[in-house]
Amino acid sequence: MNLIATQIERFGGINLLPVLLAVVALVLIGVPSTWLTLTVAGLAMGMMIFLMASGLSLVFGLMDVLNFGHSAFISFGAFIAASVLAALGSWVGADNILLNIAALFAAISAATLFGLVAGWFFERVIIKPVYRDHLRQILITMGALIVAEQIILAIWGGSPISVPRPNFLSGSIILGDVSIEIYRLFAFGLGLVVFLGLYAVLNRTRIGLLVRAGVENREMVEALGFRIDRLFIGVFMLGSALAAMGGAMWAGYETLITAAIGSEMMIIVFIVIIIGGLGSIEGTLLGALMVGLMGNYVAFLAPKMALASNMLLMMAILLWRPYGLRPAVK
Repeated sequence: MNLIATQIERFGGINLLPVLLAVVALVLIGVPSTWLTLTVAGLAMGMMIFLMASGLSLVFGLMDVLNFGHSAFISFGAFIAASVLAALGSWVGADNILLNIAALFAAISAATLFGLVAGWFFERVIIKPVYRDHLRQILITMGALIVAEQIILAIWGGSPISVPRPNFLSGSIILGDVSIEIYRLFAFGLGLVVFLGLYAVLNRTRIGLLVRAGVENREMVEALGFRIDRLFIGVFMLGSALAAMGGAMWAGYETLITAAIGSEMMIIVFIVIIIGGLGSIEGTLLGALMVGLMGNYVAFLAPKMALASNMLLMMAILLWRPYGLRPAVK
């Protein structure tokens, strides 16, 4: 295993892991058209998982907050987006692409805006009293998650809710023997745009510099006159908004959602941030792509192993790199 790890580091580093995984899958699958369909599906799934996981990675890695209530934002984002799309049903099903885009934008915007506002409330009321106390963080955020799920049941009921897709995102693109869903391509593009935006903010702006400096030495940053608590509130709000956006996209992907959608995704989200490394946006993206590709390939090659594939992937990565693939700090 050490020899394989050394070769990976030598020939391009860990960023080529998804490529290596895809090459191995191509050999095992043997049919290029099937492999390409699975690969596109895996990349799209990875990008949607990245949207949900990136927020928790920021909050967990940069603020040292164990927020098990993160999945509540995923659930609310999914249900709010579904409600907006249902209310704009005539726009969603119209042949006019501008109306389709307007309905989609309204649904994603409503979910994201809710995430921002709810994130501010969550941080001020629930998280602020338990900073630096991980045990109480776990207990109080788990309690908040239970309350949030009950609120969803009270508002939307316990029956599964159908989520319509805008007309222009329905169907597939056929390239020879390859069938690629348009929605998957859109999900991949949106995830890529969000990643580039986050990377630019954290690494190319003064705000990103202050956030990273505040994590390393909060007292020094405050002594220089900066309100680091306000920056951390902003980070938490951003993380919550990204979770809600990811929930909205996942709802359109699943097309049928229940109140447990957030809890079901939370396990995968934690696996992704552990694989990628805490506080690292690049690591979260890498982990999400690995999980998305692995899940699709294994589901095709060995369906009975699909549920365990992500856990096995995490174990293998941690045996090789105990801090994750690209942790922000060690």
